[in-house]
Amino acid sequence: MSSPGPVRDEGSPDERSDLRPASPGDGQWGARGRRDRPGGGRPTPGGRWSARAGTDRRAGRGGRPAVDRPRQAAYEAVAAVHRDDAFANLVLPAILREEGLTGRDAAFATELTYGTLRHLGTLDAILTAAAGRDVQRIDPPVRDALRLGAYQLLHTRVPAHAAVSSTVDLVRMVGPGATGFANAVLREVAERDADAWVERLAPSMESDPIGHLALAYSHPQWVVRAFAEALGGDLGETTRLLIEDNERPPVHLCARPGRVGAVELADEVGGAPGAFSPYAVYLSGGAPGDLPAVADGRAHVQDEGSQLVATALTVAPLDGPDGRWLDLCAGPGGKAGLLGAIAAERGARLTAVEVAEHRARLVAQATRDLPVTVLHTDGRTVGQDPKLPEEHFDRVLVDAPCTGLGSLRRRPESRWRRQPSDLSALTRLQRELLGAALRAVRPGGVVAYVTCSPHTVETHVTVTEAARRSGVPVDFVDARPLLPAGMPGLGDGPTVQLWPHRHGTDAMFLAVLRRG
Repeated sequence: MSSPGPVRDEGSPDERSDLRPASPGDGQWGARGRRDRPGGGRPTPGGRWSARAGTDRRAGRGGRPAVDRPRQAAYEAVAAVHRDDAFANLVLPAILREEGLTGRDAAFATELTYGTLRHLGTLDAILTAAAGRDVQRIDPPVRDALRLGAYQLLHTRVPAHAAVSSTVDLVRMVGPGATGFANAVLREVAERDADAWVERLAPSMESDPIGHLALAYSHPQWVVRAFAEALGGDLGETTRLLIEDNERPPVHLCARPGRVGAVELADEVGGAPGAFSPYAVYLSGGAPGDLPAVADGRAHVQDEGSQLVATALTVAPLDGPDGRWLDLCAGPGGKAGLLGAIAAERGARLTAVEVAEHRARLVAQATRDLPVTVLHTDGRTVGQDPKLPEEHFDRVLVDAPCTGLGSLRRRPESRWRRQPSDLSALTRLQRELLGAALRAVRPGGVVAYVTCSPHTVETHVTVTEAARRSGVPVDFVDARPLLPAGMPGLGDGPTVQLWPHRHGTDAMFLAVLRRG
């Protein structure tokens, strides 16, 4: 079974990859609302279908529970991701709290949930072969149960008989007519280990390297191709990136300057200071939201890469005044919180702009008691909104909405949701936001363009095109000296691409531009 220990926080809330505000009533669950649970039942007051409603999972054969609680929690999380477009990093903690799962049980449920989502593509290929039919033709509740069972068989130390029997019990609850089918499919899966299945199903590395890597490491082919292009065609390094994407990431905390130091925070939470950011603390596990330092605003959850690119804006050389800063698309507030804390130490003030109302509220909450003004408006209205005048700000951050391909280790479901067709609308929005930032910054001021994606269309192409179309003189600032000395693998400049396999961060891109 999964190693004991507290549940990890598998997803940072400081992401710019989701363009869709939650629908009214969606709460933490996702973008589309909910559907009835298979097998009957009734909704709880919080909106989730109770595991105890309808079918009683505790009424198994011989008086034993039909499905143990950690597996039930993992199933509900995976089903919510696929049924409701929920986000695992939001839905799973709610399920664990409702079920009262802690310690080893919570760790096991977390491992099953995130492991299944990370390896989904490969699991589906294996289940298709084992079932003799396309996995998409299997009833969705049964399909999700089989995915959890196959993950246990191929990627955990759970004994095969336990993985099969517990999954069949789960299928008995969510799809009673499919128990014999599930038993046969899982026994077929158990005939080979993961490497043997990949050897059987994946195209050869020689004939189709992208196809081989996609199936072997469970990423869509277009994502593998984009990673390889961003890494200069180096398939060995691409492989290392894909492997890292499938590892559980540690929790990164940001110690807010002026409120707590990184060393002090690390001692308090039992973590370790980060490798690069002066504000980063690595947390080995646990629920970070329960930490007093997070609850009282001395720290927040934020990937170290996000800290580095935000901090780079604050240390870029600047002539003239330095008191008016702008975060042009600030939700949900992680970077705004860090910038606001630094601004407080330097006598500056930050204007934080967010177009989605619920995310603007999150920004206000994240920046309370800091010199930050939150505007609920569209950042592209620079020059039209009197609160966003042109040539007014000294430093501007554009943390642009993107595909989020740089944070797939924290949001594994994103790799299966995003499509190449998303790029057209996203890159247009990115160019418009960067163009607005270049209008907002004063001559001599600096703009940092940031994405949590290494896709060259969202990075180099967007920056080059936006600068060309802006109509104002723009110079690129070498971003490498703006990051801590000694950081490896920063490339030739002037832009910087961070990587999970090189730096242990999300794959953040940074370009710094100075307006002439």
